[in-house]
Amino acid sequence: MGIPLLLQMAASVDPSREILVCDELRWTTVELDNLSARANTVLTRHRAACIAYIGLGGAMLPLLMFGAARAGLTFAPLNYRLSPAALLELISRLPEPLVVVDPEYRAVIGDTYPVLDTEEFMAAVAGAEPAEDTPTEAGDTAVLLFTSGTTSRPKAVELSHGNLVSYVTGTVEFLSAAPDDAALIAVPPYHIAGVSAACSNLYAGRRMVYLPRFDARRWIQLVADEAITTATVVPTMLERIVSALEDDPQPLPALRNLAYGGAKVAQPLVRRALELLPEVGFVNAYGLTETSSTIAALTPEDHRRAHGSSDPAAARRLGSVGRPVPGVEITIRAEDGRTLGPGEIGELFVRGDQVSGRYAESGSALDDDGWFATRDRATVDDDGYLFVLGRADDTIIRGGENIAPAELEDVLVEHPAVRQAAVVGADDPEWGQIIVAVIVAAPGGQPDPDELRTFVRQRLRGSRTPDRVVFFDQLPTTATGKVVRREILARLQAC
Repeated sequence: MGIPLLLQMAASVDPSREILVCDELRWTTVELDNLSARANTVLTRHRAACIAYIGLGGAMLPLLMFGAARAGLTFAPLNYRLSPAALLELISRLPEPLVVVDPEYRAVIGDTYPVLDTEEFMAAVAGAEPAEDTPTEAGDTAVLLFTSGTTSRPKAVELSHGNLVSYVTGTVEFLSAAPDDAALIAVPPYHIAGVSAACSNLYAGRRMVYLPRFDARRWIQLVADEAITTATVVPTMLERIVSALEDDPQPLPALRNLAYGGAKVAQPLVRRALELLPEVGFVNAYGLTETSSTIAALTPEDHRRAHGSSDPAAARRLGSVGRPVPGVEITIRAEDGRTLGPGEIGELFVRGDQVSGRYAESGSALDDDGWFATRDRATVDDDGYLFVLGRADDTIIRGGENIAPAELEDVLVEHPAVRQAAVVGADDPEWGQIIVAVIVAAPGGQPDPDELRTFVRQRLRGSRTPDRVVFFDQLPTTATGKVVRREILARLQAC
């Protein structure tokens, strides 16, 4: 079963259901099915092995993804925010690529590779006849995504048809959406959340409303105008939405669920959102590119129970990513491979049919039993709630002691004068590394460094106290809100 079947099933059962809205475009399931079959014809003509896409996404994401899949080709959406040199380097790693670009990015590619801009592509699709699908196997690569590369060279992750179908069918009931259900999709097309949103909402029969250029006020307006019932955002978007609603409250009566993920979200922001939108069910979704999206989720009920609890253990779960989704197993391991119990910190391993763990240039990273090492440090509590403490590569080793930056960051953001915090380890001849806290002050605030150090020391062990506190106007982040720590370290070294 390949991903085109997800679309064909929806089109055959409910062909007239409106499934996609993007600016002036409004397509039904049968229209998207027909257009993707025509896209198959257009893409096959170019005799490529991979369809790279550089652009804002919107309707082009599902059209190209399903069109490429029907042609038996791999779809590789790329980060349009990268420099021309970085984009060309990624394209050079793809097999026999055809590059499809939004017109504004056409000049970035030059003449090195075959290129088709999206206006030319849509004109060709309109004039093409539908082609028969090229048969695919479950293990064939459907989508190739490059990791964000916040600490190293981006990896080319291969997601098979089987991985994506397993994720969708394991977490979504076919055509379960009500006729008035609508999802607002504002995540980037090159992020796993964008790929999984197109597959899962289509399978559920939920109308997908795309916002290719995120703007908080435009997002709020679309939620009202399109009667959006569910949406997915990354942390930076959530903060801007919450701030906009605090400045200018707007009723969002249709909105029932709001999922956030892609990077760690500070608990003060989550609490603000819960209090601002008491009728909305929040979901914290945790996953990786290599796992075809979500592997654990903190449900709306979990959020409300944790937020209103006087029990410290229960309240702490607001900072967790919840429990594994159906079909996914997790375990925490020590460096020597031992399985760890509740409360013990180690590396998170995950297993399930949706887990790829396969890279284009190095093959499978799964162990003999099918477990994938996430490189995330984590722990679980007695009830199975998963707490992700950050990347293993980010661990600070100060005087031989391992320190997770997230532990300090969670404390620092609770200070009223701190808006954002990132903690990194800087090289030091005496300690090996020292702890540097990088702070973005809250509006109108400028906390004293010694006050912040005391604030941390009172809540954590003395060895966790920052050795230095520095202030940035903003933290360098990816489009999904992940802090780019190597850029912080580069700025610190340049000081």
